[in-house]
Amino acid sequence: MNARNYIKLEFPSKSINEGFARSTVACFAAQLDPTLEELGDIKTAVSEAVTNATVHAYPDTIGKIMLRAKLTADNGIEIVVRDTGAGIPDIDKARAPMFTTGGEERSGMGFTIMESFMDTLRIRSVAGRGTTVTMRKKISMRIGKP
Repeated sequence: MNARNYIKLEFPSKSINEGFARSTVACFAAQLDPTLEELGDIKTAVSEAVTNATVHAYPDTIGKIMLRAKLTADNGIEIVVRDTGAGIPDIDKARAPMFTTGGEERSGMGFTIMESFMDTLRIRSVAGRGTTVTMRKKISMRIGKP
């Protein structure tokens, strides 16, 4: 799939940047004319991915989060959130609902939420080297839209 348009962002893993990332991707995705529900799904998934990187990749320090998004020829969006932090030793375990390494205040539902709101979710990680989360969502074509 060739990209019709793309963005690249890099920001510190500060919790205040989660809202910035979510809003930026939502504005970018608006080019596809998504429904409010589709836009909400994208915003929620981005929030979860960035929050996971902030909380789990860099638990005791501030690191870098890289976010890329591209519009695809099939009227979709691909979003990649990458960090170079702690990594995930067991991805299958981390994907299980209610599993968290973030303490009692965390729900352990981040990957489950991302998976439920996006069409595809792929997670690659190496312990001690970081994690890459790739999410894709196809935006429905509305009647009368070219």
